[in-house]
Amino acid sequence: MYLYGCSKNLVDTEMCIGLFKNQNFEIVQDSRKAEIIIVNTCGFIESAKQEAINTILEMAELKKTGNCKYLIAMGCLVQRYKNDLEKLLPEVDLFLSLDDYKDMWFQICKLIGRKIDVSSKNTLEYENRIISTGNKTAYLKIAEGCSNNCTYCAIPYIRGKYISRPFEEIIEEAKNLKKNGIEEIIVIAQDTTKYGLDLYNKKRLPELLQEISNIGFKWVRFLYSYPEDITDELIEVVRKNDNICNYFDIPIQHYSNTVLKRMNRKSNSEELDNLLEKLREKIPDVILRTTLIVGFPGETEEDFFELYEFVNRVKFEKLGVFKYSKEDGTPASRLKDQIHPKTKEKRRNLIMSLEQKISEIKLEEKIGNVYETLIDGITDDGKNYIGRSYMDIPNEDGVIYIPKTKENLVGKFVKSEIIDVLGYDLIGKIV
Repeated sequence: MYLYGCSKNLVDTEMCIGLFKNQNFEIVQDSRKAEIIIVNTCGFIESAKQEAINTILEMAELKKTGNCKYLIAMGCLVQRYKNDLEKLLPEVDLFLSLDDYKDMWFQICKLIGRKIDVSSKNTLEYENRIISTGNKTAYLKIAEGCSNNCTYCAIPYIRGKYISRPFEEIIEEAKNLKKNGIEEIIVIAQDTTKYGLDLYNKKRLPELLQEISNIGFKWVRFLYSYPEDITDELIEVVRKNDNICNYFDIPIQHYSNTVLKRMNRKSNSEELDNLLEKLREKIPDVILRTTLIVGFPGETEEDFFELYEFVNRVKFEKLGVFKYSKEDGTPASRLKDQIHPKTKEKRRNLIMSLEQKISEIKLEEKIGNVYETLIDGITDDGKNYIGRSYMDIPNEDGVIYIPKTKENLVGKFVKSEIIDVLGYDLIGKIV
């Protein structure tokens, strides 16, 4: 099974794998040996769409030369463009949109000529998912969709309005993950800070994080927290619980008030300044991560340099920059003053060049410090462990390279002292 897109899509993929396993299918790692190949697509930005289509075409070739009998495409791209894809990609035997997930197994069985076993579960279930992120780390999805309606974002049109999962159901899943050996739990939603508002008429993320912390995980993280809803209560829950990582991923997107208003963002520059100052003050070792969009329609040179100076002043530990992508059906796609691609590229490069210098300084300050480190794996040459501290989320941030010992420490926590910097990564030694 191939996955594209976000960690929320990852959870869907894990549930899909669990569904097949529950129906006594053998899960194989080599696509050349698979009889059924599934591509879970992303429909968020153009590059992810193209990647998914390229993979589908590549897998279609295996139907000619390998064991593959059926090719299935599912996910966000299918949700957005199902009718078009059916015409464009006749090589695909079945397209499953998000709306089809409720009777996914019925459609698959119809395709492959298999009788449905009514005695077993035939729907995607959180409790039956097969964790694919190692034996210590798992994502915990607490909500679907988004109701923020940022003008550049297609997610509300793909995933629908924000729908929180019941509090007790989430806690039960978290407890089961802990029983199965998970030590790092990563709470996810498009906007975790809105959790509970639709279901309980109040935002319950601080309460939820406290209950999850009480279960006894080594690390608890949450992604993503929107600035307007990072309350004093939430900051205090993170500050007082040692196992909740001092890490805030805050998708700010811009700093200029004129751009923020056109984006339909709920925060302004003054509120962002106050929030980030408060986080640094209340949690001195906090890691601040953000994502930005450059080249939004109408972004002037003044708007951009306001953003640039903001980044230079705040000095985020982690920062990613996206060039604005014109997404079908979004209000921003209809705005005038679309920015030239070369201007977008130049602006992105300027901020990333600045962030590279900031990151280097920030990382050099870590030399000599000792951190609790989770060993995720081993480098291809077999010489070093690949680890992470509380400062890094999987597959997004940097890593800590540690010389390999005779003992296999993969999946274990160790103490590592930072001795050097390598690009966006650190080099450590076990102490």
